[in-house]
Amino acid sequence: MTSSSCGGADIEQCRDDSAAFVLKFVAIASILLAGMAGIAIPLIGRHRRFLRTDGSLFVAAKAFAAGVILATGFVHMLPDASEALNHPCLPEYPWSKFPFTGFFAMMAALLTLLVDFVGTQYYERKRAATRASEEQVRVGSSDPGMESGIVPVLEVKEWNGKVFGEEESGGMHIVGMHAHAAHHRHNHPHGHESCHGGVKDHSHELHVHAHSHGLGDDEDESGARHVVVSQVLELGIISHSVIIGLSLGVSLSPCTIRPLIAALSFHQFFEGFALGGCISQAQFNASSTTIMACFFALTAPAGIGIGTAIASVYNPNSPGALIVEGILDSCSAGILVYMALVDLIAADFLSKRMRCNFRLQIASYCTLFLGAGLMSSLALWA
Repeated sequence: MTSSSCGGADIEQCRDDSAAFVLKFVAIASILLAGMAGIAIPLIGRHRRFLRTDGSLFVAAKAFAAGVILATGFVHMLPDASEALNHPCLPEYPWSKFPFTGFFAMMAALLTLLVDFVGTQYYERKRAATRASEEQVRVGSSDPGMESGIVPVLEVKEWNGKVFGEEESGGMHIVGMHAHAAHHRHNHPHGHESCHGGVKDHSHELHVHAHSHGLGDDEDESGARHVVVSQVLELGIISHSVIIGLSLGVSLSPCTIRPLIAALSFHQFFEGFALGGCISQAQFNASSTTIMACFFALTAPAGIGIGTAIASVYNPNSPGALIVEGILDSCSAGILVYMALVDLIAADFLSKRMRCNFRLQIASYCTLFLGAGLMSSLALWA
């Protein structure tokens, strides 16, 4: 197969090794600074009033970042993966006989769902075990008070209206807590009243006590979800950053590198913002937060450096390079699309807070479409 049929002639049209080498250093600095700024804003700003993760400004900015990530997966990565896996340099069988791009993206999304589920279950059990051990220590330290005649409320067994799952000792089984919490939520009004406190009948103290436990479980589940979301999102973003870094690093064409610098800096900034927000909500310790932030910020520049080092011997049109690039792009696209739709957009837009704040709804939808539109428009140049 001739080099022209494999696109070799197109690469040589704007080739300038010295200019490309200088532009790569500009790209490393620009993308590094953009990534650091993007991920640092939510991590540092969580201690500031106007940038707190529970503030409306942060929610709207996170929606913009989610739109950027969604457009990155659909508009940039899937077409690139399809182009690589259907390249003329690859044998017609099997690459032209089956839509591998969509298949790999679908499998990556399903595996992300599996990791999301298993990871959430793991962190929920881990937090539940920690909370149970702390409760046991606390109860054990209060035993001397029982000798003085203080009887815990949980020892009262006269009330027979036990919720499903409640044990005879007065404790509440985890299934019972979730069932009771779900039943209590169904009995609450779902319209305008639910945004302003809802039902005010608190006649049964045991009912309120059990409901408070249910809320605690919801908070633990939310915390576990934030931990898993931040880790899986970083995995998808990093795998994508490696590919784009290598692609820019091996390029010897200033005509290709110049638009990539602006496009990659833009999307690294907002990917970092979305990831930083998830890390901030997960409430990692300082060392874990620093490691995750540095790992994200350095991945794309490191990919550019590696690509620059191997540019003289790397053939981007070789079958092996095309297959690896296409598969990684497809898998990264599946991960980013799943994370953007399920863990970023749906998690915020279907929340009670969004339903109860019309101005926040308008602002978030506008920023979501703006982010997706701006990132999609960059496909005209990169």
